[in-house]
Order: sequence, then structure tokens, then C-alpha cells
Amino acid sequence: MREPYRDRKEAGRVLAAGLSDFAGRPDVLVLALPRGGVPVAYEVATALDAPLDVFLVRKLGVPGHAELAFGAIASGGVRLLNADVVDALGISPEMVDAVADEEAEELARREVAYRDGRPAPDVRGRTVILVDDGLATGASMRAAVAAVRRGGPARIVVAVPVGAPSTCFELSEEVDRVVCPLTPERFHAVGLWYRDFSQTSDEEVRGLLARAAGREAVAPRRERSS
Repeated sequence: MREPYRDRKEAGRVLAAGLSDFAGRPDVLVLALPRGGVPVAYEVATALDAPLDVFLVRKLGVPGHAELAFGAIASGGVRLLNADVVDALGISPEMVDAVADEEAEELARREVAYRDGRPAPDVRGRTVILVDDGLATGASMRAAVAAVRRGGPARIVVAVPVGAPSTCFELSEEVDRVVCPLTPERFHAVGLWYRDFSQTSDEEVRGLLARAAGREAVAPRRERSS
């Protein structure tokens, strides 16, 4: 069994190796799920020479047990609920709305903080690679997939360094391809598969997006001089 990743940077480089057939393609767009997915996606986008942006998703956590998701929301007004969890825990429609409204405020805050006035990327006709630092229940990723699909992409690829085997399999039925180098049977939690799983800050997210934008800006000049 593979040892845990050193950090998200190493995980991104390992993940990029499994996506090498997308390198250098003008239709590819890498979208990261903040915050933890951004350092991973930065390495992927750099290796593939592809543009990087963020796609905002927020889990809907069970009150009192926020780590347990009963659904997720995404940019564009998408809301997905896990009916099994909602029914099993007796979560009322009013509680669903209250949690969703609270998370929508945070989603809006991050849109402003991370985009710095930039519009959301146009995914129509593109191959979109959605990247996060791992998949547990897959609630956030499913919301992202549903929201991106509304934009009419040519293909949707889900790429994560580690994931629960059942979640990866289920998602493979919903998208064009799932790339996940590590699917341990005894998965338990994403953080257990990183030696350094410290929280990614807003500042780090903004910094990586700025570096990626700078790389994109100089790429045409490199091409003209070659």
C-alpha cells in the first residue's frame, strides 16, 4: 500500500502523472474546489500547461456534526441533498434551508475573495478537470459536477489524489472519467492520507491563482519567441 502523501503539493504532482494525456490540449480547463483542492490543482494545471480557476462548492453539514454532510451547494444555485441522510436523521426542510442559506453566504464571500472581479470561467465545449484533495462522501464533488454540466462542457473529469473506493466508483458512473491514484479499502478520512493536511488559507488560494494567471499571461509570449 502506498504511504500517505507528504502534502497537497506532492499529491498534485502524483495526480498530474495520471492525467498526462491531457497535457498541452487547448480545450482543457482545470477547476479546483477550494480551499484544499487549490494546491493540488495548481500542480495539475502547471504540469498540463492548462488554465486554472476555482469552482465554489460548500458542504451542507448536519447541525452539531458539521463533518457529516447531508448535501452540498455550488455556484449557479445548485443544491444537492443526500436523501438517505436527511431522512435517517430527520432533518426538516426548514433546517435544510437554514444551513443552505448560511453556506450560501460563505460561498458568495469566497466568490468575491478568490475571483477579484473576474467572471466565472466559460466551460462550454471544454474538457473540465475538477480537482479536490480527496473524496469521502463525494457530496461537494457531485454538486460541482451538476453545476458544471449546466454550462455544456464537452467532457467532465474528476481528479483526486485519494478517495473512498465506493465513492470513486459511483462518480465514475456520472462523469466521463475519474482519476484517483489511491483508493485504500480502509479509507476512513481524506486527512489520514496526508502527513501534512493543514488548512489551506484564503491567502494561499489567492496566491496560487495569481501565479497560475501569471503563467497563462506569459505563455503566448513564449510561443511567439520559439
